[in-house]
Amino acid sequence: MIKVLVAVITIMLTTWALHAAEYHVSPSGLDSNEGSNSKPFKTISAAARIAQPGDVITVHEGTYRERVNPPRGGTSDGKRIVYQAAPGEKVVIKGSKVVTGWEKLQNDTWQTVIPNSFFSEFNPYSDLIHGDWFKSKGREHHTGSVYLNGHWLIEAPKLEAVLKPADKAAKDLLWFAKVDENNTTIWAQFKGVDPNEELVEVNARQTVFYPDKPGRNYITVRGFTLEHAATPWAPPTAEQIGLIGTHWSKGWIIENNTIRYSTCVGVTLGKYGDEWDNRSQSAGAYNQTIQRALTNGWSKVDIGNHVVRDNHISHCEQAGIVGSLGAVFSTISGNHIHDIHVRSLFSGAEMAGIKIHASIDMLISDNYIHNCYRGIWLDWMAQGARVTRNLLHDNHPSSDLFMEVNHGPFLVDNNIFLSRRFLRDWSWGGAYVHNLAAGSFQVRPQGRKTPYHKAHSTELAGRHDIKCGDNRFFNNILVEGHNLSAYNKYADSMTIKGNVFVDSKAVLIKKEEGLYLELDLDKPLFGNEERRLVTTELLGRAKIPDLPFEQPDGTPYRLDRDYFGAMRDAKNPAPGPFRIRRGVDISLKVWPRK
Repeated sequence: MIKVLVAVITIMLTTWALHAAEYHVSPSGLDSNEGSNSKPFKTISAAARIAQPGDVITVHEGTYRERVNPPRGGTSDGKRIVYQAAPGEKVVIKGSKVVTGWEKLQNDTWQTVIPNSFFSEFNPYSDLIHGDWFKSKGREHHTGSVYLNGHWLIEAPKLEAVLKPADKAAKDLLWFAKVDENNTTIWAQFKGVDPNEELVEVNARQTVFYPDKPGRNYITVRGFTLEHAATPWAPPTAEQIGLIGTHWSKGWIIENNTIRYSTCVGVTLGKYGDEWDNRSQSAGAYNQTIQRALTNGWSKVDIGNHVVRDNHISHCEQAGIVGSLGAVFSTISGNHIHDIHVRSLFSGAEMAGIKIHASIDMLISDNYIHNCYRGIWLDWMAQGARVTRNLLHDNHPSSDLFMEVNHGPFLVDNNIFLSRRFLRDWSWGGAYVHNLAAGSFQVRPQGRKTPYHKAHSTELAGRHDIKCGDNRFFNNILVEGHNLSAYNKYADSMTIKGNVFVDSKAVLIKKEEGLYLELDLDKPLFGNEERRLVTTELLGRAKIPDLPFEQPDGTPYRLDRDYFGAMRDAKNPAPGPFRIRRGVDISLKVWPRK
């Protein structure tokens, strides 16, 4: 029996070894090569066409101008298809092409004429941004852009604006384009430089790494710089195409990448497309979108379970990370996200560092989010979600955290919120525990009837409007004179214990080794109040779904660790996100933690 078992295991390992391969890609290669280290492919797409579950594609240093469309994925977490940059080598994948032949017209304005064949099947300069909940602010916006030495220029509303001398006070210069039957003409401002002697690029692809069909599961994308995509608007009711995206699949790992310069979204964990895309701008229509998703396999077995970690995401004009329905049961952790929707040329919904519809059992942890229009926005069905150990600041004009039409239970703990507004609360059924917050609150009931689910599932249990209240605030520190008076009318349904309210100002100081939080308190944090350790038992049950606050695997919470992972005093834990003693002055390095 033992010999038979050994033989079976040997056959299994041998079979796996026969199918597991490593393919190499290098700018010096040829796509007619075998993909070995000595005879690498020239393009990532060539390796993608032959890679099978268990294989690794290692890409060597260089710039690759292509859209990677993986034709297949892995079959399990242990048999992934891995796309990785060679260790220690800088690999850039761009959705742009280089443009030369610029001629100076007048002032700071130059012009180039490009044959439309340059763009193949997709010309972003005739592709308008549009869709559900999109607001154009009275002008046209195209998905294309122009880049000078890697950084983008701003699309002008009219040609006349580009022909004028460059505005001395403007941070970014202007461009404008017209497309006719044969050519695309681009005018751009280049102040003080000759664009023919600089690196000037234009968008030529809608996306950089995105499968054209759903269900390409278990793919890892690691260590790349991904940039310059002419991405479309990504509302929750349509297919969400990002600079990189998972396209209604399961089990992706997107890690240690630099993701930047996307016209709309950087990372999408969203839904598939259908005939209802951008025709469903209402709460009722989104409820129908959810029903259709359930018939298209929306479950923990088939969808979501992604990991997006340790990426640097910036310069996206809709959102850094978006996910409608397809982000369920996922983890978003350790990412640095900034400069999201800061130009504000257009408007609408979905603008945030992280914007998720249906963050069911999602973990959002250890992220650093700043200088965005909004920090984190969890919209509809944040059931079982946990937002923990994140650092947010200077996210204006909206808020650090927006919880919209959720019924809970969801947990927000051990975070640092330092923007002018901490929370827009259009939900109920939440627990806010051991946070440090420097901003104001907005509390607003909602008449929309939105879903809640069975525990740890996408299966619908019912719909309800939002009355607000039914929240728990334990052991938080609110500074700069803020308090919980916005909840006075809901006090009978709330639990508020162990919080500290002070007038002191929290300040972030940038030093060589990182960001430090400094807080000189005007009174001791502890006083005479004894605080309880926050657990699932203490938090109780969210009213509408009648479910406890517990971890995705059903085990109870015990919040005995702080922002740094240090153990708390279980008998009388300190308020706020840090394990601190009874002093009144705080100076702590808060980013990076390592």
